[in-house]
Amino acid sequence: MGKTKEYSNGDVTIVWEPEKCIHSGICVRGLPNVFKPKERPWITMDAAGSEDLVKQVKACPSGALSYYMNAEGNHEAESLETNVEVLENGPLLVYGTLKVTHKDGSSETKNKTTAFCRCGASQNKPYCDGAHVRENFAG
Repeated sequence: MGKTKEYSNGDVTIVWEPEKCIHSGICVRGLPNVFKPKERPWITMDAAGSEDLVKQVKACPSGALSYYMNAEGNHEAESLETNVEVLENGPLLVYGTLKVTHKDGSSETKNKTTAFCRCGASQNKPYCDGAHVRENFAG
């Protein structure tokens, strides 16, 4: 796992993994008073309640945002039913727990939401890295 940043309100801690972020903007549109990418820190934890924060983090299509409840002291490990959603002009989102086997034979387990590239321009294949925005992908 690469660099991570944590933001806490005492009740819940949001973990951000920048390398996974595809800049879909779902967090910003969902809770604009909390997620402000042009400010530092970019997450303002006291601008929403813990329940709303958790709900928004669960909507993150790349898995760059995760959370844990401070009282529990461990990261959420939720196994979901597998569902697939095609985002207009964007990635293929797979919700649930899945095993991804790479072309070199290595494998990894993905939990919650995984964004797969549909535009072909990602530098992190098979995963989306947000290149569809730069490439003006339509599909």
